[in-house]
Amino acid sequence: MSILKVIKSEAEHKLAVEYLMALMDLNPASGSIQENELEVLSLLIEQFEREQFPVGKPEPIEAVKFRMEQQGLQQKDMLKYFGSASKVSEVLNGKRPLSLSMIRKLHQGLGIPADVLIQKTGVEHDIALVLKSDFNKQEFISK
Repeated sequence: MSILKVIKSEAEHKLAVEYLMALMDLNPASGSIQENELEVLSLLIEQFEREQFPVGKPEPIEAVKFRMEQQGLQQKDMLKYFGSASKVSEVLNGKRPLSLSMIRKLHQGLGIPADVLIQKTGVEHDIALVLKSDFNKQEFISK
């Protein structure tokens, strides 16, 4: 039996993964020392990977599209969450941000986590920049 320890480097991670694969190939019996070693090693590898390779939250629209794909939904099925066909199209194409009402409906109806849906997106950032700037619409149109 080897001595298991916290994985602290890429080299240790590589060795741990190799050892894990070797243990899995042995197909250890239930309750055996090797099975316990495999379980603990799996947890150590998972902890290292979670710390070294964090996975961020998906963009709100990508989360909606993913859930649509999972549930076999089409744009017409999204009317109850967005209100109109044009809003569905605009939101899914990134031309309109999600409203608070849409976020609530998507969270309750499709189970998409609210913290994913309320993140700022590129569209919201662009709109905020235009609103904060000294952009003069009339001046722009007359040019």
